Amino acid sequence: MNLGLEDVRPAVVAVDLHRGHLDMAVATLPAPPEVAERVVAANIAFNTACRERGIPIIHVVSQYRDPSETAGNPFWRTKVDRSNDTRSNQFRHNLQGSPGTEIMPGLYAEGDLVIDTKKRKDCFYATDLDFALRARQVNTLLLTGVNTNSCVLCTAATANTLDYLPLVVEDCVGSMDGEAQHEAALLCIRTALGFAMPSDEVLIALRENGIG
Repeated sequence: MNLGLEDVRPAVVAVDLHRGHLDMAVATLPAPPEVAERVVAANIAFNTACRERGIPIIHVVSQYRDPSETAGNPFWRTKVDRSNDTRSNQFRHNLQGSPGTEIMPGLYAEGDLVIDTKKRKDCFYATDLDFALRARQVNTLLLTGVNTNSCVLCTAATANTLDYLPLVVEDCVGSMDGEAQHEAALLCIRTALGFAMPSDEVLIALRENGIG
């Protein structure tokens, strides 16, 4: 598969694979348990394969000093007022020092990079992700994480705008908002922003482009 680059230099960007979404014991904005289980297992396997190929892994984690950093967003304030909404617990989500900010067990390994200053859906906004990628001469982002229809989608859009190649690893992403939203986000990405394919096809595509 031609990825459109003469020299593919990938990194995994793992979006919000933390306990605040994926560990039912502490999650403040939980994905459905079956989604969480699937996503964690798929990411453990994919990260292992990427480390074997020397591909760097960057974990980006949402973290807020206090609820005011969430309340600054007017749409989020409106969502919190809807008691039955999946995001009604937003003001308690991933406050600094809470267990929700911890990366899920099995996903982090020594040598991985962690960026824990994310406060909005876009992993690039107000973080040093772009700096970290350019310092490592990365041009291809292997996007994993949650939620497909918010943070993964927004990050793919900015990656495309900044002329990175976004490649969303389909079995390594999921959504707390439902399968329809997950699939709609993947369709948007495939249509206008980047590639989306299962992890086994990602690894084949990388091999065909000289990685692994």
